[in-house]
This record gives sequence, C-alpha cells and structure tokens, in this order.
Amino acid sequence: MALEERSYSLLLVSAGQKLNQSLRGLLPGSIRDRLVVAPDAGAAKRAVASQTFDFVIVNAPLPDEPGIRFAIDQCTAGETVVLLLLRPELFPQVTETVCEHGVFTLSKPLSYQAMETALLWMASARERLRKTRRQALTLEEKMAEIRLVNRAKWFLIEHRHMDEPSAHRYIEKQAMDRCITRRAVAEELLGLKA
Repeated sequence: MALEERSYSLLLVSAGQKLNQSLRGLLPGSIRDRLVVAPDAGAAKRAVASQTFDFVIVNAPLPDEPGIRFAIDQCTAGETVVLLLLRPELFPQVTETVCEHGVFTLSKPLSYQAMETALLWMASARERLRKTRRQALTLEEKMAEIRLVNRAKWFLIEHRHMDEPSAHRYIEKQAMDRCITRRAVAEELLGLKA
C-alpha cells in the first residue's frame, strides 16, 4: 500500500529544524496535512493528550528529556507506531532497550531512502494493528453474543422449565424461523429489546 492511499496522522517530536523541514518535504500530502510538530517532550505529551496519532517520530535526544521513555510509552499505550531517531553512538544500546516494546529505530544521519522505507514500514505496522483491532472487536462481539444467548438459555431453563438442549434448540429455531439472529432472540427473551 502506498502512503498516498491512506491518510495518517503524524506527531513529529523534534527540535531540529533541518530534520523537520526535510521530513516535511518527504511526506505525502495525506500525511503532511495531518502533521503536528512538537519541539520537546512536554509539548508532545500535551499533543497526545488532546489527539491520537497513527505515527510518532521522536528525534532523540529532546531538549527536555532523552525521548526514549516517551517513545516507549506511546508505543505501548495504544495503536500508535513509533520511530525513534538516534545518534549513532546510542543506537545499539537504545535499540536493544526499545525493541521489545515495538519501537522502530533508525540511526542518524538519515538518507531520504532510509526515511522513506521507515515510513512504509510504519504504514505496514499501522495497518496490521488496525486489522488486529478489528479482529479483536469481532471476537469480543461474538463472545458477547455467546454470553447473551447463554443467559437466555438459563432464562428458559429457569422460567420455562426446559433442559439445556431444548433451550438451545428453541433459540436456534426461533432465529431460523423468523430470520433474525440468535442475539435478537436472546434480547427479546431477556426483555432487552423493545
């Protein structure tokens, strides 16, 4: 998937004006239009408190802190993909530390091609997170339906003196005969649906 095909929000945490300008020129319009630049960790924390971002790029070190803890926190807090830009002498040690948290790292100075590749990796990771989130929501919805249908079965067992297989068949048959979901039958039985 090309970066231009989807709109991503990006928080760039960097005090380096040269890097900020270079990166801004590299970004496709769909991301550049949703770019927020924070000069330090304090401003970045305020930005993430008011808005969610698909991508966070941290140009470490920051004027008010190293930026490593901020990068880890952003990566582990939600579905944000984080890239940490590091000086060469810090790269091996910091990469080892942040890697287990899912933070991507690149050593400075950056080439155009390396940054472009990193943005594509970040887009790929973000899409994978979106897919995983959709699957988790679907699984949660299925589990909620199963719990609701089980509650309806227990209602039938208690109030209509059915055994469990009969209660199960009753709900299934109602759903099939009326062309509605088992969830809808369960909601009606439990008085959850008007």
